[in-house]
Amino acid sequence: MAPKHQSVKPNALKVPGLVKLSGKRVVLASASPRRKEILKTFGFEPEIVPSTFDETLPQGSFEDVHEYPVATASHKAVEVWDQLLLKAEDPDDPPDLVIGADTVVLTHVEPSHSGIDYSLLPQERPEILEKPISKADNLRMLLDLNGGLISDGCCTVYPILTAPGYQIKSIDERSLVYFTDNPTYLLEAYADSGEGVDRAGGFAVQGLGGMLIRKIDGDYNNVVGFPAASFFKFLDLLVDEEEDFLEI
Repeated sequence: MAPKHQSVKPNALKVPGLVKLSGKRVVLASASPRRKEILKTFGFEPEIVPSTFDETLPQGSFEDVHEYPVATASHKAVEVWDQLLLKAEDPDDPPDLVIGADTVVLTHVEPSHSGIDYSLLPQERPEILEKPISKADNLRMLLDLNGGLISDGCCTVYPILTAPGYQIKSIDERSLVYFTDNPTYLLEAYADSGEGVDRAGGFAVQGLGGMLIRKIDGDYNNVVGFPAASFFKFLDLLVDEEEDFLEI
């Protein structure tokens, strides 16, 4: 008899983390088509239950701005975890793993040439750029961006026997995006296209926004919306280090 849940597809690599998830109820707490497509590329298709968490955490409360997307991802995952347990149609079919993710773009001072040491640049607190609220806001972001640091927080929630009944484990992945010396008319044309309005930082590297980018240091998928390589390695690590991971 085939398992009720099969988020791990036959084309997925037989690595420890994905083997462990086979037959488990795995939920992605996001409606993002980009995250869904990235995971599908690797033979992984979790159930989709979008989070209703209101992403209004006070950014200034985080000493390290990279903690912000991790915290938001954690809140999203826990909200969906609670949602599924409280509204469970089948109490004998709770989630085995809920995945939360959040992507932000941080303004980043880019050196004028590759020979400059980053440590010599002004150590100002970067601005967190989320999704622009309008085309005008999108253009403002693009004009402000010289280089952008993509910071993606990814969180997993899974059951344990001790209170509160679940464990949270998270990672953060960072990718540095270098913009070309874009003329204003190009940025205006891109903002007017509307593509960037639904994207953190106001651009989509995998779409028309790719015309604005000259180089990426780090995981390309992280820039699109999900740190796939780090996430799957993270799952392997949980299998190796957590004796009861997904055994409850």
